Amino acid sequence: MRVLFWGTPEFAVPPLRALLGEGFDVVGVVTQPDKAVGRSRSTLQPPAVKVVALEEGLPVLQPEKPRGEAFEQQLRELAPDVSVVVAYGHLLPEAVIATPRLGTLNIHASLLPRWRGAAPIQAALLHGDAETGVCIMRMVRALDAGPVLISRSTPILDDEAYGELQMRLSELGAMALIEALALLELGASAEAPQDASLVTYAPKIEREATRVDFTQDASAVSRQVRAYDPRPGAFGTLDGRDVKLFCARVVDAQGTPGEVLAIDGEGAVIACGTGAIRVGGLQPSGKARLTPSDWARGRGITIGGRFATTLS
Repeated sequence: MRVLFWGTPEFAVPPLRALLGEGFDVVGVVTQPDKAVGRSRSTLQPPAVKVVALEEGLPVLQPEKPRGEAFEQQLRELAPDVSVVVAYGHLLPEAVIATPRLGTLNIHASLLPRWRGAAPIQAALLHGDAETGVCIMRMVRALDAGPVLISRSTPILDDEAYGELQMRLSELGAMALIEALALLELGASAEAPQDASLVTYAPKIEREATRVDFTQDASAVSRQVRAYDPRPGAFGTLDGRDVKLFCARVVDAQGTPGEVLAIDGEGAVIACGTGAIRVGGLQPSGKARLTPSDWARGRGITIGGRFATTLS
């Protein structure tokens, strides 16, 4: 089976490697353009998927946008049987979706129809879902609305953060993809439509959504920190400076919301509206990430200091 792979970040790497490892004929890789990084923006950083593709000697396409007659002609010349999309980063036009004879499949990191949209992993963590998973769905023009070929679930572990969960889901998605393609190749795949009455949406993450409200209970604050750990990072404001928080878990303590109750080798304990959280990492604006005890030695955080609350 000739597969055209679409993907950009590290999340898309395990599925690409799985396709290659299982002997699928990956005829090309479509990914985002290299990204300018550094203070001068003079260094170009290739997407994680491009790095793997070049290592494997695969043709790489990097259009600014995946549309236009010239680009569509490139796709037709590759003659894929199926396209596989994993966190590519652009919506595909209908003509592009329909180019392969078997259509276009997508690995989506939720149990559809729950959490359609841009940030399904973060949404599952933020809302305290007990489980999540991956779906291999047929891509259609509407957002994440296509029929599902295969879904695989997994529990969300206690104190699990976004970075950990997304890589587990990437590996789970890679295995599910291989199974779905094998069934598709045999003509044995079954596609189940999504129940429209159960749809929920996970919108693109805006900065304000990552601001911590310490007047909430500790469980909600912990979920928010974990949902954005390591990127983009939930943040609070301490002494007028924005500070990102990482590695959060609920602890049994009480105090004024936002108050720093303790600092030790395990982290900093911060009071919430009910209960408290312990954070194992902090990143002051413009600085590198460090442990609370290291920052305390530099007089950046002190017991009795207080993070601002959004209600004050």
